[in-house]
Amino acid sequence: QVQLVESGGGLVQPGGSLRLSCAASGSFVDIYLMGWYRQAPGKERELVATITFSGRTNYADSVKGRFTISRDSAKKTVYLQMNSLKLEDTAVYYCGAGYSDLTYWGQGTQVTASS
Repeated sequence: QVQLVESGGGLVQPGGSLRLSCAASGSFVDIYLMGWYRQAPGKERELVATITFSGRTNYADSVKGRFTISRDSAKKTVYLQMNSLKLEDTAVYYCGAGYSDLTYWGQGTQVTASS
């Protein structure tokens, strides 16, 4: 099984930055896509960003230009650099992995943008 562990969440001031990490382990034979989604209070689940193992990225319109998804050279760790954080970015962020969809996911990490 693929195991994903997120870290890096916390409390940050609006306008600030935060970097999330996702450490992956297990079998990656069928893993082609990794990414992040979030669940904000009172909001539906939202796919934030994805990255293929060839490096192609996609972003939700709500974070485009502010967030950057990346991976390490071994493609076992995925990051989400979050800049210019807004109050509406507050959510539990989950790391995901899969073939064409994020079918595996971690336990989530809380991100709170508040003064």
